Amino acid sequence: MKEATGELNMTVVTVVAIAAVAAFFYAFVWPAIQRSIEQNTRCAAAQNCQCDGDTCDCQWLNDEGTYEDIECPNNDTTGNTQNNG
Repeated sequence: MKEATGELNMTVVTVVAIAAVAAFFYAFVWPAIQRSIEQNTRCAAAQNCQCDGDTCDCQWLNDEGTYEDIECPNNDTTGNTQNNG
C-alpha cells in the first residue's frame, strides 16, 4: 500500500509541475511570441519606409483602412537578404 501511495504522490507532483510550466508559458512566453509575430507581419506589409541605420520608420495599413506608424528593422543592415532564386 505504501508503494501505491508513493506512486500516487509522484504522479500528483508531476501533474502539478507540468501545470506550472504550462501556466508560465501561457502567462509570459506566449504573449511575447504573439507580439513578435504581429510586429513581423506588420513590417512585412510596411510601406513608405524611411531607413536610418538599423531601423526604418514605416507606415502600415491596418484593418480599419488607416495608416499607422511602425518601426521596423532595416534588413539591409541586419544581414537578412531574400533569395529570389
